[in-house]
Amino acid sequence: MSEWLIYRGTGAPHDAIADLPAPPPWRAFDGGPVVPSPGPVDDVTERRLGLAGDRAGNRARNHRPGARERELVNAALYLRRPLLVTGDPGSGKSTLAHSVAYELGLGRVLRWPIVSRTQLRDGLYQYDAIGRLQDLQFERAASEPPPYAGEPGGGIGRYVRLGPLGTALLPQERPRVLLIDELDKSDIDLPNDLLNVLEEGEFTIPELERIADRVPEVPVRCDDGSTVVIREGRVRCRAFPFIVLTSNGEREFPVPLLRRCLHLYLEPPDKERLAGMVRAHFGDDAARANDSLIDTFLDRAPGDRRAVDQLLNAIQLTRQADWAQEDDTRRRLTAELLRPLDRTR
Repeated sequence: MSEWLIYRGTGAPHDAIADLPAPPPWRAFDGGPVVPSPGPVDDVTERRLGLAGDRAGNRARNHRPGARERELVNAALYLRRPLLVTGDPGSGKSTLAHSVAYELGLGRVLRWPIVSRTQLRDGLYQYDAIGRLQDLQFERAASEPPPYAGEPGGGIGRYVRLGPLGTALLPQERPRVLLIDELDKSDIDLPNDLLNVLEEGEFTIPELERIADRVPEVPVRCDDGSTVVIREGRVRCRAFPFIVLTSNGEREFPVPLLRRCLHLYLEPPDKERLAGMVRAHFGDDAARANDSLIDTFLDRAPGDRRAVDQLLNAIQLTRQADWAQEDDTRRRLTAELLRPLDRTR
């Protein structure tokens, strides 16, 4: 394997991220003071954090990217550029982010799921103005000062929480992994709204900027549950995060966004990758036991679209129902579950 690869796609954790060369001068960032980087996330920690640890961990460990996939991931790491990953549902777009985080020991993936109502601020931070107003009203009616009356800014930090993108942009020595999932589901303005943040690697929190002359440091909560101190209402990264933007190809993106990203198209998984996905979910024996079902999944007419979820559903139902291999019910339901997505009849 080439020595320049930081991410190797082997599924084995290592510390090669420490060998990542300095960024290009136009992608160097100087945020600070440095905040602690998260340590590797093991299965126990993932379960405690409610991260569906076994599933995410197994998928990350069993993901085996092809040469082009490995090369573009490493190009994004070297150049400090986001990676726009497109492909059919179930092709491994989201799993790629988990694989990079797991192998390079970069902590849990910060995930920002996109819907049609998502705005840039949702990813950067949330400020609970209504909650603060209600608490102020209760305070005025109470005879004793609230327990956080002595906190900076009267406890304003209690009402500010950094979002996934905001947390990823904290000044850390090692990059965080951020998954911006299904960007093609967004409002038409969000891709353009992202441009400045992705280029500058920083943002401000106006609610904290306004009090910066009186309260320059305010502790706030992050998307991963940790607490950091925000200085003068400004967040600027130090190590640009490894950002994976996924798209199912349902829309085109503006050229300015494409210019700031590297683009990776994931081909539909072949038999070897499908067997790896089955092993990740059901164990080593499941891939051998369902070899014919994998072949059935791959046997499709030109233009037919199927998602890996359909194959996993068919295997799960087969295992739970304990049908015989030649059972008519098994064959009939398997055909229904593996029906091409663009065919309604």
